[in-house]
Amino acid sequence: MSARARAGGALLGALLLVALTLRGPLVAPAPVIDQVAGTLGLTSSAAGLLTGLGVLCFATLTPLAALALGRAGTTRMLALALLAILGGTLLRSFGGVPGAFVGTVVVGAAITVGNVGVPVVVARDFPTRVPRVMGLYSAVMNAGAWLTTLGTAPLAGLVGWRWALTAWGLLALLALVVWLRVAGDGPWRATGRAATRAAAVAAAPGAAGAALTTPTAPTTAPPRVPLVRRPVTWLLCLTFVGQASSYMGVTAWLPSVLHDASGLGRGGAGAAASLFQLFGVLGSVLAPAALARRVPPRAVVLGIAACWLSLPLGLLLAPGAWVAWAVLGGLAQGANFVVLFTVVAAVADSPAEVRRLSATVQTVGYAVAAATPSVLGALHEATAGWTAPLVAVVGLLGLAATTHTLAAGHLPRR
Repeated sequence: MSARARAGGALLGALLLVALTLRGPLVAPAPVIDQVAGTLGLTSSAAGLLTGLGVLCFATLTPLAALALGRAGTTRMLALALLAILGGTLLRSFGGVPGAFVGTVVVGAAITVGNVGVPVVVARDFPTRVPRVMGLYSAVMNAGAWLTTLGTAPLAGLVGWRWALTAWGLLALLALVVWLRVAGDGPWRATGRAATRAAAVAAAPGAAGAALTTPTAPTTAPPRVPLVRRPVTWLLCLTFVGQASSYMGVTAWLPSVLHDASGLGRGGAGAAASLFQLFGVLGSVLAPAALARRVPPRAVVLGIAACWLSLPLGLLLAPGAWVAWAVLGGLAQGANFVVLFTVVAAVADSPAEVRRLSATVQTVGYAVAAATPSVLGALHEATAGWTAPLVAVVGLLGLAATTHTLAAGHLPRR
């Protein structure tokens, strides 16, 4: 194996460890939300803010994260983000009511940096493998969410919810050590950039003989339409509104829905809800595999939409089959994320444009998703049931299915 291949493999491994920390700290409170709310004296809508505030950071801080990444670089900013995840987790667990909310904001701000930074690294250092690496990135994020959803309630039974939430901060510490070791030393940096330049040169028509021929007069490329004026930008924004809002709402309240509708205990409901996160791992792998086999992108999107909608509709119409609905919904949410950000990478012309487009999509999408857990909690309290919240999720997913089908027309088949 060449030195370049080894360096690329080490970078990918470090990047996936970073991805492992980008959902787990946010969803960890969900399996023990009743204990947290009882201890801190919070209402259901206030408890929903322990997820919603983190998502609000995604919306409000994404432009600042993109700016900081552009100026300070991904290596330094991702290291600072991992350190902040660890500190915010500690503050959320042991800082009382103020610390719970401030710590959630710190964790959310740190994850925002990762949300923008990791796709930039993927587009820059793995330019010929974007769908595959994005699939791995999404799969590992879902694996982190699954691990925390499955393990938090049992850990809380042994050591209490505060230490159970704190335990997941150790993943951020591990990722920080590995990231600094791999990305901080620098061997991949020159290699990765050289590979990116080589890929760009190889992809340019006639590049192979350019250095041996007489230079020709430069041609002027047609001006690019600004991102905010491209229809695909707003189609992707609306798609991510539906995707992120549904994901955050389901993640925050699915354990409670299963507890109330199926009579599962708190630990059992958390384990059952973890299927939604676990099968997101598989969905993240299946989506790029389908695209690689030249399945039409719109067919992939429609299949994903049908599976996603089966979760809220199934819980409304046949709650006893919750295993099937959690599995199908999990497959869909993981796959949808990968396809959406594959389109983002496909329609952008450079890593800098990937950063700007990704920031725009995430800002709009997470601005709505931030309120979703609290709104669903308030609907539950107002109606004394889960029908209205689930109908709201159906509406969000219908929006995402429509706009994503239109946006997928911009994704090349190859």
